[in-house]
Amino acid sequence: MNQDQTYQIGKYKVTVLRDMCIGAATCTAVSPSTFQLDAENKAVIQEASTDTPENIVMAAQSCPTRAIVVVDTETGEQVWPVE
Repeated sequence: MNQDQTYQIGKYKVTVLRDMCIGAATCTAVSPSTFQLDAENKAVIQEASTDTPENIVMAAQSCPTRAIVVVDTETGEQVWPVE
C-alpha cells in the first residue's frame, strides 16, 4: 500500500504523502483517533475520525517531513503546509 491516502474529514481534505512519511508518529500522538501507523510504519488516516478539524491541522503541523496535506474544501485553500 504505497499510494497516498486521502479522506474528507469535516471541511478538510486530508492527504498522507506516504513517500514522505518517516513514521515519526507525532501525528498519532496529537490525533490518535485520526492517524495511526500501519505495518510499514507509515501514517494512515482512520475513516471514522472523531477529532476536531483544528486538532487534525495541529497533527499535520507536527509532522517533521510535512507528509500530511490539509486542504479546506470550502475555499479550495491549502491550509497545511503553507507555501
